[in-house]
Amino acid sequence: MTSATSAANNQYAGSAATAKDKIAPQAPASEERDLFTKLLVAQIRNQDPLSPQDPTQFVNQLSQLSQTEALQNLSQLTSANASVLASLQTLAMGGQVGSDVTVVTDTVKIDGSTLKGSVNLNGVSSATDLVLTGSDGRETRISLGAHGAGPQSFTIDPNALGLSAGTYQIVAKPADGSAPAVELSARLNGVRVTSTGVVLQVANIGDVDPAYVIGFNGKPGA
Repeated sequence: MTSATSAANNQYAGSAATAKDKIAPQAPASEERDLFTKLLVAQIRNQDPLSPQDPTQFVNQLSQLSQTEALQNLSQLTSANASVLASLQTLAMGGQVGSDVTVVTDTVKIDGSTLKGSVNLNGVSSATDLVLTGSDGRETRISLGAHGAGPQSFTIDPNALGLSAGTYQIVAKPADGSAPAVELSARLNGVRVTSTGVVLQVANIGDVDPAYVIGFNGKPGA
């Protein structure tokens, strides 16, 4: 091994050790984008002068760097867009506070007030029962009669049914054995922003994911 090669290798080893010491701690995200460039420059400076690397390898590495930076920028842009969309959704929902909304639900909070809703039948049913089950396991059935496919309206009068205040499971049971969705109309009382997204506070239901709101029916008296 020639003295020039030995000196070059020793210099490379020393620079590599220095670079390793510098990158051992976790660098902030703002410095990570420059790390690849610094290592590439060190690699070029400390290559064996008697056996230089193929220039295409450096081109490929620079190309990889560009792709990495592009992906990082895209990720940041996506996060920013998601934040903007969440803010717009919050503002839009906030403007609907006080309106009546239609919500797909399997629970209902009885407080003495009369509630209205509908069962979205999948097909013709000779009879449909709306079943409310209290925390004590007691079932209360409301017979809705025969109906064709589509929404079949219902009314829940707690006083007439002898329902005490509390939370009930609610489910529709058509004669055909299907399990159609129960849709309840109630007042949108508020909008909350949580760590997981927007949550709507709906009267007689509670916290609701916006995905389960299928209709905005306007403000009473408007």
